[in-house]
Amino acid sequence: MTDQAIPATMTAIAITEPGGPDVLKPITRAVPMPAGGDILVRVRAAGVNRPDVAQRKGVYPPPPGASDLPGLEVSGEVAAVGPDVKRWRVGDAVCALTPGGGYAQYAAVHESNALPVPKGFGHLEAAALPETFFTVWHNVFQRGMLAAGETLLLHGGASGIGTTAIQLATAFGATVIVTAGSAAKCAACVTLGAARAINYREEDFVAAVREATGGKGADVILDMVAGDYVAKNYQAAAEDGRIVQIAVQNGAKATADFARLMMMRLTHTGSTLRPRSVAFKAGIAADLEARVWPLLEARTVQPVMDRVFPLAEAWRAHERLDAGEHIGKIVLDVA
Repeated sequence: MTDQAIPATMTAIAITEPGGPDVLKPITRAVPMPAGGDILVRVRAAGVNRPDVAQRKGVYPPPPGASDLPGLEVSGEVAAVGPDVKRWRVGDAVCALTPGGGYAQYAAVHESNALPVPKGFGHLEAAALPETFFTVWHNVFQRGMLAAGETLLLHGGASGIGTTAIQLATAFGATVIVTAGSAAKCAACVTLGAARAINYREEDFVAAVREATGGKGADVILDMVAGDYVAKNYQAAAEDGRIVQIAVQNGAKATADFARLMMMRLTHTGSTLRPRSVAFKAGIAADLEARVWPLLEARTVQPVMDRVFPLAEAWRAHERLDAGEHIGKIVLDVA
């Protein structure tokens, strides 16, 4: 079934060559048509994320079969459905995790990787949900196995991932300690529910975590830094602690103290979400709809919105992300 108003072409943002924000340029591209179990989303808003920056720089290529356009999360209405689609109908309001192609007026995505826009949410907020909530749910709760009563140490607490993880971990009964790079960011994290916010420019986070936990350390550590943080995380972790790596902003190589890993019985794992299968992401979507969407609709948890930019000014959104001054999510207004 198809909305008859779908045009043949659309405006999208392309990465014209690897480089800085100025390589993001508006182009005209054919509207993708959904096949099989895919839906076509008329995009109203698209989230901006660190993997988009990595793709722009040429170090994070899209997986085979995915759109070459940046953009891993969208919100909008279903404009057309493939022949095998069962759940969605034309006109349904959805937000979706995409393997690429979000910086555009239309995006195709498998129906199982889409979720209903939470009641009471507009598209700008809904577009801030999929990438961060899928990432946090999988890495903190599935891989990290964070449980009520445990302590989560979260690096990059003021990021989109960070502001989401603070709220979700707190909602499920954990204590959250964060690191962030300014007093304003630390204050924002405490407002969201962090028990302790450490300005890593002024304090040694290992000593601060030890002090805050009475010497025990953190049960789960979510790290997007890597580099010299690997050794520090081992020092900050509790016995049987789980360290989950989701990015390597300070470098992919590190020196690790495996003797400490053994003595403390640590687990160091990691993941990337974008290359995972549609079925794998569908499993996360089902968990989120059952356990997290009610929290969103009750506004117990909600996205922290930093800035909104027009689609044509995606380069400005990337400048904002590159500057590292944002608190929460940056979103593109496509409508």
